[in-house]
Amino acid sequence: MEAGWTLRTKVERLIREESLLAEGDGVVVAVSGGPDSVALLHLLFALSASWGWTLTAAHVDHGYRGEESAEEAAFVERLAQQLGVGFRLRKLDMPGYLARYGGNSQAAARARRYEFLLETAREADARRVALAHHADDQAETVLMRILRGTGLTGLTGIPLKRMEQETELVRPLLRIYKAELIQYCRDLSLEYRIDSSNLDTKYFRNQIRLDVLPYLSRYQERLPESLNRLAEMAGAEDDLLQSLTQELLDEHVAVASGEISWSASWFATLHVALQRRLIKLILSYLALEPECADYQRIEQIRSAAVRTQGANLRLQLDSSLMLSREYDRVMLHTMVLPPVPYTYEVSEGQTELAITETGVWMRLYWLERENLVPVCPEGAMSEVFDVVDMSFPLVIRSRLPGDRMSVYGLNGSKKVKDMFIDAKVPARLRERIPIITDSQGRILWLPGVRRSSHAMVRAESERRLVIELQTDFNLQ
Repeated sequence: MEAGWTLRTKVERLIREESLLAEGDGVVVAVSGGPDSVALLHLLFALSASWGWTLTAAHVDHGYRGEESAEEAAFVERLAQQLGVGFRLRKLDMPGYLARYGGNSQAAARARRYEFLLETAREADARRVALAHHADDQAETVLMRILRGTGLTGLTGIPLKRMEQETELVRPLLRIYKAELIQYCRDLSLEYRIDSSNLDTKYFRNQIRLDVLPYLSRYQERLPESLNRLAEMAGAEDDLLQSLTQELLDEHVAVASGEISWSASWFATLHVALQRRLIKLILSYLALEPECADYQRIEQIRSAAVRTQGANLRLQLDSSLMLSREYDRVMLHTMVLPPVPYTYEVSEGQTELAITETGVWMRLYWLERENLVPVCPEGAMSEVFDVVDMSFPLVIRSRLPGDRMSVYGLNGSKKVKDMFIDAKVPARLRERIPIITDSQGRILWLPGVRRSSHAMVRAESERRLVIELQTDFNLQ
């Protein structure tokens, strides 16, 4: 039997069953020069004749190991030439980069490596990038996450495939163990290089690989296989729960730019596992940093959402995230600075005004008695006034302490603050609602809340003014 035939069959079966690659694909193969990536490139090359793939080998020299790194890059280039596939090289000065910008060395190197791979895929018009992660990498990843503390999603380990910037990252070796890959290289007399940094136990993954897994294997001889089964089972259950959570979000959660809200009473009926998953999904919609979705943060939000005493609260979770609980609504929204105080004048006959501080747009329609009142677009707020009873210029301004308005239908005046509370206007929106006054300082209208008793339209009114406000928020 041809050397390597068994492993090629296993890899091809996984590619076909999981739709990792398609016929005619352009594929960028990440090749470090180690046995895993050399085997991956050779396996895909051996299969490419029947699948019609166009392969490009991509290598990154991080600049950590001087001559050793340079020799690895030259080796991968020679290998690509021998196979007749494309080759791309990116040389990085990671020591200099870290000295300038700081950060975790492995995380920074990984970010820049993936940036290069995606860039290469775009240049080569390749739909997919193939990575050489294998079953032992999966076992190490699951154990690392267990030791650090993780939920069900973390137990799924490394995914077989995922999308990144319209390019799919695939791992055809994820169910193949390293011993099989080394044997494949030996059977076919394939050269490879050993990265000396893989033996440096200052890195957590190396500690897991060299110390922890061998020690624990004394108690479970097939520990890597057990960890891989755990990842596979967790992955299936995680997919199911994620699908259920997405359905809940689509049906019950209001998603807007920078703000997401839902019913507290509905949320309290959910199983705690779905509550936590829903909060995590919501945080991802707000495009926050991954650390914002840790267990403590999720529990902080969940506790506030299910509390039964003191229904109204505002909780600043961090510099970028605020939670509000107002009656039955729970809201998560990214923090914005309070609007700058503003004052605008509107002269008689003016037809529009943009309040840039709050994103509110105002239109004014000046109508003779016989004209019909215009129909405002959906979502807009509007009110009609008698021009004769108004003094100009009108003043459009932000709210001031002590503001009072003579409310239509009530005797005397009422504080604007109390009117907001009575109308249950969310506190986060109150500063965005403009105060409409005339030149005498009389408040004519509190948009979305109440109008005043001044400038009421009567049957005999000769001239009318319709003021329409368009906003990106809804008070209803």
